Amino acid sequence: MHDFRKSLVNSALRKVLKRLHYPLEVMLICVRWYVAYPLSLRHIEEMMQERGVFVDHATVHRWAIKMVPVLAAVFRRRKHPVGKSWRMDETYIKVAGEWKYLYRAVDREDDTVNFLLTTKRDLAAARRFLERAIKRITRPMLGFKSFWSARIIIAGIETIHMIRKGLLDCPAGSTLSAADQFYSLAV
Repeated sequence: MHDFRKSLVNSALRKVLKRLHYPLEVMLICVRWYVAYPLSLRHIEEMMQERGVFVDHATVHRWAIKMVPVLAAVFRRRKHPVGKSWRMDETYIKVAGEWKYLYRAVDREDDTVNFLLTTKRDLAAARRFLERAIKRITRPMLGFKSFWSARIIIAGIETIHMIRKGLLDCPAGSTLSAADQFYSLAV
């Protein structure tokens, strides 16, 4: 694994990490596992304890809420262009007991162009999404407790999906794994 402490180029991530008391490597692993795999926060807590790292599931959730927006923003800056022709998918996600709508725009190669989580299913929301988009995700967890945190976690899930699809602009000849590409967003 790379030494992530070398240089944090992103000042926003530096601000997020300022008050966090765990090594960056531990936080990134927990956040990546949470957005990349169908694991609950308690699963991650247990897996980390097996590795000798004692971290509470609520702490992992706080890390995800603080780090994912910064990592997703870095990803958007480093994402390579997608095809010009694309379509939109819609799915439903339960947040705090109510159905919310997740729209995803994908190109012909099924590369994600953009995504939007909205409280309403209406033409205006879809139109806003399509205008901004120029530039099976839920998992066995206890569910989203708020729309705000659902939006953040889904951004992380979509980011890792786009990394797996090869949408991160990496140096030519680079053979980084999806995990290392995710971690590279922090440096």
